[in-house]
Amino acid sequence: MAFEFPIRVYWEDTDAGGIVFYANYLKFFERARTEWLRALGIGQQQLREQTGGMFVVTQAQLQYLRAARLDDQLLVTAALQSSGRASLTIRQQALLASAGDGKAPPPLLCEGTIRIGWVDGSTMRPARIPNRILEQLS
Repeated sequence: MAFEFPIRVYWEDTDAGGIVFYANYLKFFERARTEWLRALGIGQQQLREQTGGMFVVTQAQLQYLRAARLDDQLLVTAALQSSGRASLTIRQQALLASAGDGKAPPPLLCEGTIRIGWVDGSTMRPARIPNRILEQLS
């Protein structure tokens, strides 16, 4: 089951045409991933302080299907797709929560997979994800 995070579209998120600028979906996905980890008891600042490591995005693949507009209410999801010793792949979606009658699924606006790797915070070199984090994710 995917974690869900609501986001409203503000002026700052849109381009001159009043639609969400394509790169802002990456920001929306980042917020949802951060809140997903926080909901699992994994605060990123605390992780860095306690372990010296951190997650960094190593790959992003997105597909844009429909435009979101000013004042739209979005539902952004995050779900673990796969995990390895040094990286996680997260499947994410942005859905238009403010559309429809509530019976049909919300329209899908953007979807993608984001790969995040674990690095040593001082050297920025890849490292193994601490076991306790992997345990919290499973």
